[in-house]
Amino acid sequence: MHSRTYVPALAATLTAAVSLFGGPAYAQADAPVDQPLAARVVTYDAGASAEFRGAVDRGAAIWNESVDNVELRPVAAGQRADVRVLADNGWPRALTTSLGRGTVYMGRQAVNEGYDTVRIAAHELGHILGLPDRKPGPCSSLMSGSSAGVPCTNPYPNAAEKAEVEGDFGAAPARPSATAPRQVMTVG
Repeated sequence: MHSRTYVPALAATLTAAVSLFGGPAYAQADAPVDQPLAARVVTYDAGASAEFRGAVDRGAAIWNESVDNVELRPVAAGQRADVRVLADNGWPRALTTSLGRGTVYMGRQAVNEGYDTVRIAAHELGHILGLPDRKPGPCSSLMSGSSAGVPCTNPYPNAAEKAEVEGDFGAAPARPSATAPRQVMTVG
């Protein structure tokens, strides 16, 4: 028999015992024991991403389809986002402050050279999720970035990249610690 069978009976017994001895009785007999932890939500604000808004939303959706321990979600109106996404004329880059927090710049320079906007968005969000550049690399590696060449349009993380994000967010606290944030600039 699984331990789940005994939990309600044990909870009821402990509640009765504690009640008899004058202490407060708190127990929840119906709580599932093997319930998975909820994904950590990382909010993003793509309001200043201009023509890249659709690509950013698609890049976030790709990560949501690919991993379970973190969910990228547009920020609610009036709330502060964990990630800001901005459009500029430079090269795409990410400035991380801590795991799941930072700023993504959707640079028009790479787009003007022919790079795929959804791949750029997913790649830069990968930095926010803790992944480094892996250059040079094949098109099958999202984090190979521009080293895979202009013809590469693959916006999906490979198995190793997914596993690394799952591991980082599986062990990550729900909110960052109160220590000073580190800033890491990742280009491309």
